[in-house]
Amino acid sequence: MRIKDLPSFNKPSSKLLRNGAESLDTAELLAIIFGVGNKNESALEMSNRILKACNLHRIEDLGLKELINLIKDKREEAETRDYVRAMQLFSLVELSKRYNKLSNKGYKKEIRSAKDILHIFVDKFRNYKKEVLSVVLLDTKNQVMSIKEVSVGTLNSSLIHPREVFKEAIKESAYAIILVHNHPSGDPKPSEEDIEITKSLIEAGKMLNILVLDHVIIGGNKYWNWLDFKS
Repeated sequence: MRIKDLPSFNKPSSKLLRNGAESLDTAELLAIIFGVGNKNESALEMSNRILKACNLHRIEDLGLKELINLIKDKREEAETRDYVRAMQLFSLVELSKRYNKLSNKGYKKEIRSAKDILHIFVDKFRNYKKEVLSVVLLDTKNQVMSIKEVSVGTLNSSLIHPREVFKEAIKESAYAIILVHNHPSGDPKPSEEDIEITKSLIEAGKMLNILVLDHVIIGGNKYWNWLDFKS
């Protein structure tokens, strides 16, 4: 449905004015940034399509050409407005990174518990339909160096290779890592496969002299973690 066909009270701009920006989902916020769509789809339809193809936190991994192709979709030629939208998205990502740096007073986020991991990932995982395995790289002070997404799909020991999990940690000389993945069902209880993967990656980390500090599974607003499980 095009935005102009929505009831006035249900348009993203009206919802924002009435209930604040926090009441909007990510696609609605993006639609407000875009302002208008194109002849084939509304700004909201475009936003939903882009987010379905590429989650917001992965946009910065795309090149300009790749992002423009994603924005223009099936249209043969990109329009000037498509280039503008790509620049809006890259600017949005960069502003978000700078805001996070300022809100953390210029310091890296220090991880003290699994709850800190929950706070970082809960919004990111909220709309995921598949399991995603991420690796949080930490320095010697347990401060976040970076976060890498290494696998999409149900975790399986035959698919999760230590090489992929530790590749970025080795490249960035990380002292330790935390494994994080989601359960779209909302239940963070680990499967037997989750437990076995955790054990094998802990052993692989020992051989590489990289500490696997924890494995946090997030389901909805709840979490399970290896450290508490083993205590």
